[in-house]
Amino acid sequence: MITDLHLRGFKGWADTGPLKFARITGFFGPNSSGKSALIQALLMLKQTADSPDRNLPLFLGDDRSLVELGGFHEVTHRHDTERGIEWDISWRLPKQITITDPTVPSRTLFSTEQLSQFARVTQGGAGLRVERMGYRIDNLELGMQAREKQGYDLFPSRAEGRDFHFVRTRGRAWPLPPPTKCYGFPPEVRAYYQNAQFLADLELAAEHLWGRVFYLGPLREYPRRHYIWAGGEPLDVGRRGERVTDALLSSRARGKYISPGPRRHRRTLEEQVASSLADLGIVHKFEIESVAEDVQIYRMMLQTDNGGPLVPVTDVGFGVSQVLPVITLCYYVPEGSVVILEQPEIHLHPAVQAGLADVLIDAVKTRRIQVILESHSEHLLRRLQRRMAEGKIDPEQEVALYFVHRTGRASDIQRLLLDLFGRISNWPPGFFGDDLGEVLATQAAILRQKGADAQGG
Repeated sequence: MITDLHLRGFKGWADTGPLKFARITGFFGPNSSGKSALIQALLMLKQTADSPDRNLPLFLGDDRSLVELGGFHEVTHRHDTERGIEWDISWRLPKQITITDPTVPSRTLFSTEQLSQFARVTQGGAGLRVERMGYRIDNLELGMQAREKQGYDLFPSRAEGRDFHFVRTRGRAWPLPPPTKCYGFPPEVRAYYQNAQFLADLELAAEHLWGRVFYLGPLREYPRRHYIWAGGEPLDVGRRGERVTDALLSSRARGKYISPGPRRHRRTLEEQVASSLADLGIVHKFEIESVAEDVQIYRMMLQTDNGGPLVPVTDVGFGVSQVLPVITLCYYVPEGSVVILEQPEIHLHPAVQAGLADVLIDAVKTRRIQVILESHSEHLLRRLQRRMAEGKIDPEQEVALYFVHRTGRASDIQRLLLDLFGRISNWPPGFFGDDLGEVLATQAAILRQKGADAQGG
């Protein structure tokens, strides 16, 4: 689970300041305020980790990636490529890692459940360059620092006088080549230093984190009358929800079950999705059926009313196809995953937007996933507040909500302060528009209209 993030120099963000994340982390605010940039920064790091090019410090994306950011000058704040982009991200490990000293195997160097990775990337004449990169365990930083002219040094060194430092092997002190991507150590590190083998474990921990991050974008695929499934098992539902049917059918074929919590019967993914749709009041029944025997063509069928006919998803409202990927993704990904959602409420009725908060809370509670969302939905937020007041979710430990807005040419962010009952003590002005102003303006218009009618009469 991601616990902290600090960004500098990324798009509209000069400096986010340190941001605390929780099981449910929500970013709210006006359009073009910088909410999406926070999501994009995480996706940039994920697709960099997923990229096969280990020499590229950052993969900014193409038309097939999670996010397409353009050139480096387009993602740096005020196009300052010399200052570049900096980040510092911390996460809780799925299990404690213990690292021993290779030179003294009985000596434990580190034992931790929390890890941080930081880096600064700039652009020069030769392309992108990692200026500094490393990891933090407790208060100790381990990493690589670019030299002024060429090559890199490993830190901490003996000269820094710390309890732990890297020890060079005998021979000439060759400079190190650049880091691998923006988080990895080149093989030369382990060849030039006697006690650097454990650094590979830190790289693997970072890759494990990004391998468990899944994303669903705001623009979702329009429903189709028929779906073809070739038997594959997708990693997720696709950034537009285009692999929802594949996920549901592969889960069915492999006999996978979801544990919905204590004293509740296990369910298939299809049953869980059907139950969530029914709880939202969208449909009474949901299933995927084969068009014909021995044919890999399927269709999604819905029953909107108890006793009514089953009809294809294309013959009902658009909202079902929009919320279906959200529900499926939350229950399909491995337990403990990070799920990033942009505008999960899009095209949904206000009551369904509110109910979606309950779906997210249930997935977080029963499957230990983390949900990071960017939203405009007051209804979703209000339901979260209600569940906090009811004690269904802990506002101090399990929820972190932020309001994002523009101040001049930069983005600014403010954490919403929640009490034990989900009440927000620092509610920003105009958070979801001006409800009172709308009521007063409507009343004034009614009075004017009545006055005009009276004069005309």
